[in-house]
Amino acid sequence: MPSHEQSRALRRRTRTRSRAGSVLFHTFVLAVTAVILYPALWMLMSAFKPTSEIVGNVSLWPESPSFANFATALDGIGGVSFWTFVWNSTLLAAGSVIGIVLSASVSAYAFARIDFPGRKVWFALMIATLLLPFHVVIIPQYIVFNSLGLVNTYVPLLLGKFLAAEAFFVFLMVQFMRNLPRELDEAARIDGAGHLRIFTAIMLPLMKPAIVTSSIFAFIWSWNDFFGPLLYLKSPDLYPLPIALRIFVDQTSTSDYGAQIAMAVLALVPVLLFFLVFQRYLVAGVATQGLKG
Repeated sequence: MPSHEQSRALRRRTRTRSRAGSVLFHTFVLAVTAVILYPALWMLMSAFKPTSEIVGNVSLWPESPSFANFATALDGIGGVSFWTFVWNSTLLAAGSVIGIVLSASVSAYAFARIDFPGRKVWFALMIATLLLPFHVVIIPQYIVFNSLGLVNTYVPLLLGKFLAAEAFFVFLMVQFMRNLPRELDEAARIDGAGHLRIFTAIMLPLMKPAIVTSSIFAFIWSWNDFFGPLLYLKSPDLYPLPIALRIFVDQTSTSDYGAQIAMAVLALVPVLLFFLVFQRYLVAGVATQGLKG
């Protein structure tokens, strides 16, 4: 049997190895975090630099910090105010959230709670649309909207949101609703409630985490969307912020990268605030996906 001194030495070596492993692990995590956050830090620091310091300068910190880029960004560009771009992005994001929450929740209730002919087939077809690349359908969609005279309006960007065309959100809510006990529906039917009453009075309050999760994703995806507005919008006074950022970069003359980066920083603020406010609901929505009713 090992002596008392040998046991103490063994425990000391074990603690030393454990401490060394912990230091190595945390060092690795900090290094990975620094690599991931470096682009965001570079963008934030570049917003305080003149354009001459941004291009070809490897220094992270600005030599003479200035708010001139933010002033230029807030003045707008192309004769359009910065706040017009903000309003356009807010309108598109809010419309996307409202449309997706309404259409996806109703569709999810139908797939999860109503037995209708061909339900499994229609649900499988809906899931199959997730495998269909966006670029495959964009040309036919553009032809249809152009023939209807809806190009250069927000209708092509919002119509699909109100028609449950976003299969990801329908699938998310279906999976959440399937975890809710069916005894709730049966008890409501005994009391004489129909599908509308069950959906509004029972399902919607219980689906709060899934609805908030869908709202967060819908808001962020719409706020950051570049290709859709670039394709359908022609007038600068209709541009959202991602398209407005492109105006600062001119291939034929001087590009104001400082103002572009400053506007990008300002455009990130609403997304960060929206995420921070509803973060706890997002975590709750993800956590409850693994629970069974």
